[in-house]
Amino acid sequence: QTELLDLSTVDVILISNYHCMMALPYITEYTGFTGTVYATEPTVQIGRLLMEELVNSIERVPKAQSASMWKNKEVQRLLPAPLKDAVEVSMWRKCYTMPEVNAALSKIQLVGYSQKIELFGAVQVTPLSSGYALGSSNWIIQSHYEKVSYVSGSSLLTTHPQPMDQASLKNSDVLILTGLTQIPTANPDGMVGEFCSNLAMTVRNGGNVLVPCYPSGVIYDLLECLYQYIDSAGLSNVPFYFISPVANSSLEFSQIFAEWLCHNKQTKVYLPEPPFPHAELIQTNKLKHYPSIHGDFSNDFKQPCVVFTGHPSLRFGDVVHFMELWGKSSLNTVIFTEPDFSYLDALAPYQPLAMKCVYCPIDTRLNFIQVSKLLKEVQPLHVVCPEQYTQPPPTQSHRTDLMIDCQPPPMSYRRAEVLTLPYKRRYEKIEIMPELADSLVPLEIKPGISLATVSAVLHTKDNKHVLQLPPKPPQPAASKKRKRVSDDVPECKPLKPLLSGSIPVDQFVQTLEKHGFSDVKVEDTAKGHIVLLQEAETLIQIEEDSTHIICDNDEPLRVKLRDLVLKFLQKF
Repeated sequence: QTELLDLSTVDVILISNYHCMMALPYITEYTGFTGTVYATEPTVQIGRLLMEELVNSIERVPKAQSASMWKNKEVQRLLPAPLKDAVEVSMWRKCYTMPEVNAALSKIQLVGYSQKIELFGAVQVTPLSSGYALGSSNWIIQSHYEKVSYVSGSSLLTTHPQPMDQASLKNSDVLILTGLTQIPTANPDGMVGEFCSNLAMTVRNGGNVLVPCYPSGVIYDLLECLYQYIDSAGLSNVPFYFISPVANSSLEFSQIFAEWLCHNKQTKVYLPEPPFPHAELIQTNKLKHYPSIHGDFSNDFKQPCVVFTGHPSLRFGDVVHFMELWGKSSLNTVIFTEPDFSYLDALAPYQPLAMKCVYCPIDTRLNFIQVSKLLKEVQPLHVVCPEQYTQPPPTQSHRTDLMIDCQPPPMSYRRAEVLTLPYKRRYEKIEIMPELADSLVPLEIKPGISLATVSAVLHTKDNKHVLQLPPKPPQPAASKKRKRVSDDVPECKPLKPLLSGSIPVDQFVQTLEKHGFSDVKVEDTAKGHIVLLQEAETLIQIEEDSTHIICDNDEPLRVKLRDLVLKFLQKF
């Protein structure tokens, strides 16, 4: 939605996980964006792999001509679904290239969990582990007195990444919540069990299994489950192939990002053992990885087998070849584990299809039960979330449990809507220099409450405020020479004492009468009182924060009345 937002005016981009950064080259290379991008190291490295796989798969099949007539709204309406329903097709772009990926990634600053990053002195941002993927983060954006938490793509389940840091989200004024599970009714553990049993059944019957997947993420957990399952299911002779231009890098990266893994995987590194069992599967030749289906793979290829390859949309990558190779036999099975695409839409161009299709979507992100537990625990003052989370899914309108339910009710937003968050910055923190603090003399005005007056120079730079000692008054020069103007220091006038307290009108009138003022009248006003001295043609306006004495060219009278007023007030 670039019409709404001029990306060249954006100062900072915070990346939550590697799935969120696929469009980054379009922003950094084409929009005039000159800000800073922050992300953790695994996010950048695995994000690079995902982009590299995408670019590689697209560049392998160059198009002889490029067509854009279909983007015309009149023509688009006549196209078959899902193209005719596609949103904002005029904004669709050609895929970026590897030099653009490298240029975009070179602009990212690496950060670690719980690292505090100052932004222009105005706010501080901190990434926290979100438990969803290697290096995935939630972000805290805070000033000295306000705190906003951004929670996106988080998981409370025990998988390979470091567990979610919930404690640091407490005391948030606003919690922005997005990236919940796309399939709230499916239980990831149940889906993994179904995945393993369908895979085993197909292979036993002499069929092949195709798993369209991303080269990182859930595949690590699937390989780990298969590692435990292979022998008991009698699959030890079945080859597993992982085909991706980045297969080798992905398997190696997962083993070296030890500090980003869950605790029991971290401890293995010190044994030393590889944290993931796929290392052993590779050593024993049960798992083989190849950059593509050409070359070595075609020599080693044995059936029946299990193939992990991309892309989960079935529109590009080596998966297309296997769909065409195995689609005509009912012995073979394709198992969908990625929740990002509708498997029916993905399969549509391949119909009619004889091979079996199994849908086991594994999405470890928060579901609505976990969200309500999380919100009870961290207790933010306000929750902000997409509109879809505040009502049941359209296909299951009776399921009121599949929505966010919290008090006060969440603020919802739609795409491209501008929100005003329900809090204001009321205070700024000001530091006081030690030598100035030494010179303060606090005065107790009530038990437990002391006040001190401060005379200082306020120095502000990069949104940091410091109170410094005022400049000393200049010493009178010994010589008669005139001082140069540039030597002048701002003059410090002697301070008048500050006054506090309120004037009780009845007692004040009695005091006036004692001092010889007769015929005193009191009128009430909206802000206080007016005391009229009719003989002396004088009025005294008494309000909550000011007192005015108005009399006609009679200075001795004004001074006398001022002193009477001051008797009722405290000076400090």
